[in-house]
Amino acid sequence: MAKSKSRNIHRSSGKRKRRPKVRFSIWGLILIVALTFFACFVIYMFKANINSDFLDDEFGSITVEDNVTTDADTETEDASEPEEEDEEATTVPKAEITNPVPQSEAAEAGYFDNCCLITDSTLLDMASFTNFTDVLGSEALNALNCNTTKIVTNYGTVTAYETIQIKKPQNLYIMLGSDIGSSPVDEMIENYSKLVDNLHSARPDMKIYVMQLPPVKAEGEDNSKNELINEYNSKLLAMADKYQVYCIDTNTAMKNQDGVLAPEYIDEETKKFNETAYSTITGYILTHTA
Repeated sequence: MAKSKSRNIHRSSGKRKRRPKVRFSIWGLILIVALTFFACFVIYMFKANINSDFLDDEFGSITVEDNVTTDADTETEDASEPEEEDEEATTVPKAEITNPVPQSEAAEAGYFDNCCLITDSTLLDMASFTNFTDVLGSEALNALNCNTTKIVTNYGTVTAYETIQIKKPQNLYIMLGSDIGSSPVDEMIENYSKLVDNLHSARPDMKIYVMQLPPVKAEGEDNSKNELINEYNSKLLAMADKYQVYCIDTNTAMKNQDGVLAPEYIDEETKKFNETAYSTITGYILTHTA
């Protein structure tokens, strides 16, 4: 029989050898950082005490200037004042209005396209005889009631002021005074002035032309109405100057050498202005524009 081989059996114990663990300590880390910072701080302070220029070498030189205003600085500041003053200095002032408006070169034929007329019975037929067609008025309108009387227009029945606020014409002509002789002149001027002032304040860019009242035919030796018209026109001129609007002398344009209305301007049947009168008035307007 063959000999059985002997086996060496090594039994290992169930316990393994344990390696020593490295433990992390947060407090140790904090201590190391603190010691390092302290050491750097000590070295830093030591160098700073030895070398007086150490801080300048490290961070550069910083110069702090005193806030002292010199005469030169004051002159510079004065030269650079707010631009608003410069703008005011360069603003072209509005030209002074000369009344009555002097003669000018005749305006082009299309001038009346940008014009509107407020009138009473005096020039109510303007659109029928001329190309000045934008006419607002009525037989009931006059200088005394011009702020309250309503006119039938395409915009409804409204006052003259309300109509102009809607239409916004470039040039506005006004002829009022049919109540001369029946209304006190001062009251006529007072209400007329209120209309002009309101219109000028509401639309300062609109050119307003106050038209002086034409003369009338003399009634025999009595010329008192023309004298009243002259007084009225003088006050119209003063009103225009006061509110800085234009005034045109349509009175003189229609006078004859006797200082009364020339007979060729009246239709003998209707006793109103005829085509010649309206042609003269529109011609005067076109040659007296601002």
